[in-house]
Amino acid sequence: MKRVGIFILAYEVARTLIAAYERIPAQLKKEAAEIYILDDGSNDNTFWAGMGYKLLHNIPNLNVYRNPRNLGYGGNQKKGLRHAIEKGYDIVVVLHGDVQYAPERIPDLIQPILDGQADTVFGSRMTGHPLQGGMPLYKFVANKVLTALENWALGMQLSEYHSGFRAYSCEALQQVPFEQCSDQYHFDTQILIQFKEKGLRIREIPIPTHYGPESQQMGFGTGLRYGLGILISLLEYRLHKSSLVRLRSHRFGD
Repeated sequence: MKRVGIFILAYEVARTLIAAYERIPAQLKKEAAEIYILDDGSNDNTFWAGMGYKLLHNIPNLNVYRNPRNLGYGGNQKKGLRHAIEKGYDIVVVLHGDVQYAPERIPDLIQPILDGQADTVFGSRMTGHPLQGGMPLYKFVANKVLTALENWALGMQLSEYHSGFRAYSCEALQQVPFEQCSDQYHFDTQILIQFKEKGLRIREIPIPTHYGPESQQMGFGTGLRYGLGILISLLEYRLHKSSLVRLRSHRFGD
């Protein structure tokens, strides 16, 4: 049996953290090698909510960790993914603690990896009805525009790049330098670029969209920096590819 680690990404989610855990399917909660909450230096009671729940219910495979300082969205992911590799897990799932993504869909997320058909799988909101799920119109439009640019730059045909609900093969993770990715939100795009460059298999599955009052959302300034970070990442990728083409043409006399 494959060893699956479920990594709950947590930052100031004291109100929703327990719901995120409890909505993981019961069989998966039982069989998971570890479900670990990584609190990124929250100012609320996120860490204590998780620790209290673990101790109250005596759950051996639920662990709660806390970063002494805030590492950022991407920085926290790096630490959580590294943890899965060091523990020798076969698959790691990234679940957000604000329940923006449905934990009930984790079995569908990991199945293509278990079947040997994918190296990473993410849940796509854009293949369904994101506006009906509460996605703000400006986010919907921005997602569509950025995705079109990303598909053009990378030569792929994904429905989106910005969902944080993901599963990775740990063997595949060890083939990409994800530690070099940003500590900020565009980590999600950069690691997909790395998987594409390595020729690793990327799959997506449809998931429901949920934007409620408890869902964490970027402010305008953060969103602007996020978009710029993605555009810079795409430019760096295109320049890198161009330099490879020139080097190859010079070397082989094409």
